[in-house]
Amino acid sequence: MLAIVDSGGANIASVRFALERLGVQSELTADLAVIRAAARVILPGVGSAPEGMKRLQAKGLVDCVRGLKQPVLGICLGMQLLFDSSAEGEIASLGLVPGRVALLPQSPGITVPHMGWNTLDLKRPSPLLRGFDAATRFYFVHSFAGPVNEFTLASCEHGTAFAAVVQRGNFSGVQFHPERSGAAGAQLLKNFLEMPA
Repeated sequence: MLAIVDSGGANIASVRFALERLGVQSELTADLAVIRAAARVILPGVGSAPEGMKRLQAKGLVDCVRGLKQPVLGICLGMQLLFDSSAEGEIASLGLVPGRVALLPQSPGITVPHMGWNTLDLKRPSPLLRGFDAATRFYFVHSFAGPVNEFTLASCEHGTAFAAVVQRGNFSGVQFHPERSGAAGAQLLKNFLEMPA
């Protein structure tokens, strides 16, 4: 069973439809027992980091997510919340991936939010990125991003380099939206579902 953490994100329905297209049923839930028992967990999210953490805290999900042992995938804000902290609202996040999420810099020709299709700079191999190369494009919509560090599987460039895919232990995250990234996004979700537990 795959659990989608009911964190109130606007992309939850799209994520569920993307999984259904792969023939995978998911359960949207804030039930701690269901989340802990799931074979895979997705932490979605759209919006601000303070609101995202507030929703997780209000539902008693912070310690639950931190303690998960099965493969977990954070999507967009869900990935950002995996980091130690965020400059958005100056908040402490889940602390599962070292680093601080920061606002993308604006400059001539570079607008924030970063919105549109981009390729990835693949840093190191991972089952999560199986089948992708430097020409594969994914769909991004965000203003804040995590730093490139030793846990970055792939980065992207928008005014500056930022972490596009991260992994630490059983926790992975993608800054882009696989549910809106066509065939490449479907492959990413399939890779996550097939990752060793």
